[in-house]
Amino acid sequence: MSTNTTIEDSIDHAATAVGAAWPLPSFVTANPLAGFEDRPFHEAAAEAERLFGSDGYPSAEVFQAAFDEGLIERELLETELADYGYDASPEALLEQLAAADADAETTDSGDDPQQPVDHLLTKWLAAFLDQGHTEWSMPNREDGFYNAFRAVARHDGEIPDSRTIADLPEDPIAAIQEVLAEHHIGDWSAIFEYHLTALPGWTGLIKQQADGGDAWQSAYPISLADYLAVRLVVADLLDAPIEPPAEWAASDEPSDGVPLAEIWLTAWERSYRGELVEAVAEASQSQADSGDDGRPDAQLVFCIDTRSEIIRRHIESTGNYETHGYAGFFGVPMRYEGYDSEVSVDACPPIVDAQHRITDRPTAGHDSKHDAHDRWHDALGMGKDVVKALKSNAATAFSFVESAGAGYGAALAAKTLVPDRFAAAKDAADSAPHAHEFCEPSVDYNPDGVHELREGLTHEEKVEYAETAFEFMGWEQFARLVVFTGHASETSNNPFDASLDCGACAGNPGGPSARVLAAICNDEDVKDALRAHGHDIPEDTVFLAAEHNTTTDEITLYDSAVPESHADDLDGLQADLETARAGAATERADSLGAGGDGVAATDRRAADWAETRPEWGLAGNAGFVVGPRDLTADYDLDGRAFLHSYDWATDPDGEALEAIMAGPMVVTQWINNQYYFATVDTAAFGSGSKVTHNPVGNVGVYQGNGGDLMTGLPLQSVMAADGQPHHQPLRLSTVIHAPVERVTEILTDNENVAELLDNGWLSLTVVDPTQDHSAFHYAGDLEWTAVDADERITEPIATTTRVAPTADD
Repeated sequence: MSTNTTIEDSIDHAATAVGAAWPLPSFVTANPLAGFEDRPFHEAAAEAERLFGSDGYPSAEVFQAAFDEGLIERELLETELADYGYDASPEALLEQLAAADADAETTDSGDDPQQPVDHLLTKWLAAFLDQGHTEWSMPNREDGFYNAFRAVARHDGEIPDSRTIADLPEDPIAAIQEVLAEHHIGDWSAIFEYHLTALPGWTGLIKQQADGGDAWQSAYPISLADYLAVRLVVADLLDAPIEPPAEWAASDEPSDGVPLAEIWLTAWERSYRGELVEAVAEASQSQADSGDDGRPDAQLVFCIDTRSEIIRRHIESTGNYETHGYAGFFGVPMRYEGYDSEVSVDACPPIVDAQHRITDRPTAGHDSKHDAHDRWHDALGMGKDVVKALKSNAATAFSFVESAGAGYGAALAAKTLVPDRFAAAKDAADSAPHAHEFCEPSVDYNPDGVHELREGLTHEEKVEYAETAFEFMGWEQFARLVVFTGHASETSNNPFDASLDCGACAGNPGGPSARVLAAICNDEDVKDALRAHGHDIPEDTVFLAAEHNTTTDEITLYDSAVPESHADDLDGLQADLETARAGAATERADSLGAGGDGVAATDRRAADWAETRPEWGLAGNAGFVVGPRDLTADYDLDGRAFLHSYDWATDPDGEALEAIMAGPMVVTQWINNQYYFATVDTAAFGSGSKVTHNPVGNVGVYQGNGGDLMTGLPLQSVMAADGQPHHQPLRLSTVIHAPVERVTEILTDNENVAELLDNGWLSLTVVDPTQDHSAFHYAGDLEWTAVDADERITEPIATTTRVAPTADD
């Protein structure tokens, strides 16, 4: 094995300690400890504490508050404690936890010997990784980070003997080898881990950029080898440590001891899960006894996002409507470029590669709207460019404000003091048609499109995507109107706005994905093929797209293609959506402590550029239900559950369920753990308060004027007040409505999914409609424990019942 291979392999191994971090415009919620998912949760938490100095569990104060509020049931807690050999009272054990928290707070880690290296590296990384924010970019970026550093760093007076940097090898691997020449090869992996985890925010961004291969990476490449070469060279020149200190080293022995905090956490999770499972089991029985409700007036398909649960509940209460849950990219892995966009975006989950290029193009017959849109946006763009140029030019900044006069000051005052009225005036002034009114997505396959991804979809692909959607949701009938509803957030002056858009669309709005699937399903050739495959689509069914604004709960229907024959249906739906919006907005406003008119309150928060919390996002997420909507329709889930439609009876081979478990279930676990860790330790896994954020390079934020990128969720996304979490830090509880035997087969064939469950990153309970609607909780190693619905307490682990795969599997 060559030395290069050894170095590269060691870098890859060390890099698993750091989770990928996305740039702000495409912020994606992900498990910050994703690299440790092959270990039990408590081992991963301990490893993160060693590497990052982080906390992996809620504090004793948080557990105390949950216990006092009855969120942790005493009987369940005492059972869990007894199972692990604790016989002291919960109160005494809480005191023990509190004492441990106090000891941790007083521990002084001392001066960080890597601080001088970090200081220099953050300066160079910010300059190189900037995505169009600075006026003057770093020279030689096109040559890659390492070689650009070699070319320019000789002029950095903070680096001792910086003139020697130009003489470094052209290959970063060779530079690493030179620095490590005196260090044993067996220590290399630990050395790399030590340096990669010193700035996990920047390292995570580099890791994502190198793996993602977007336009910025293509233009200005960077790799972990580049970064380590520069870092080790700088450390060597500063005479800073190359090897980690002895006390930093990891233990080779796995830990079998589940900490007391995890026992409390498990009891809290069981308390939440028990009510959810009981509700699903009872509804499963009722569903079996009920008949067909007939054809609905409309069917609306929302993202599985927890925020959809609120608006779905209110829509269903206004009339004869069905709502369904499906991953918000609607199953089409595309790279999308909007009509007004200068760049394309991958509108699909990070675990899925984009397969198609879709572009918004003007259609015939809408020339007047097209021209009006272009005139308005050209004028608006010129105005913005002038303002930006004047404001960023030191010689003209003051004269610009002075010459702009009272009008400029009045606009600033209105935007600050009466944001809702400012936004209303701006909306009234912005009367230009929206692009969706005169554009259509290029869904038809174009063999002449020259691009790294082919444009559009073939007929066969269209049929496959539409059929997959219908089968995932178990559809056997279709309304006159079927609405695919993507979602997006509306916020002002928020660096983390992408975290509030559609996670399934990689932090982008979901409306474009909804429009693509609607266009596919309206294709008459596609409809004919689907009918031939057994999907009985009536001649009067029309598919359309919409977008749900999760901040205000307004739903915009993209209805330009709806025929006149459906005008009354459309009017009725629009009126009911307004009614549903009023109810949902009031519910959201109440959760934010904003009284009065819910619509007015949510509109104000969306428009206020000083609002640090425009909405709660996915805060509170704790459950994931996979099954028919009827199972949860009669319950207020308080916006805490992801909901994916699924009918086991229409999925005889379990293929749809397997795709849900290997896809959406894994992604929701990422989201859940992002919120969990940002809540239990905002300093290590979050980004602190938005009030003190300092955006850098359009890729991340600092707290203060430098340092590591703070890549997690801000305080305002998870905390109601200091020390008072709004998000209950619980691991995800998944409930699936299907035969437990089928789920076991899927876990047998998907070891990575089973590993997540075995290691405690999420839990799984199955309500089996073929076994008298009984519930079975996954106990590890493909075994299940029967759940007593009356007590909502699982039987002891010793009575676990093995449910084996079928004989012909």
